[in-house]
Amino acid sequence: MVLRGEIKNAETLGRMLQQGRLLRGLSQRQLADELGISQRYVWEMESGNPTIFTDRLFQVMRATGMHLHVEIDEGKTNRG
Repeated sequence: MVLRGEIKNAETLGRMLQQGRLLRGLSQRQLADELGISQRYVWEMESGNPTIFTDRLFQVMRATGMHLHVEIDEGKTNRG
């Protein structure tokens, strides 16, 4: 099964990042260790709190008629 969603803002991006992580069966700490980043950074991304960068990114996308979509392929999320 493939999960799909349109990313319209930082909040929906955070939710989809969290879903992808959860489908892989990873904790925030495990993902952070795998990527060589802090667990706090993973938490901040998943929290979906807007930043200057994400606010401007989505503002530019809306102004230019762009749409961002994400797919999470549940069959390919397993570690190994």
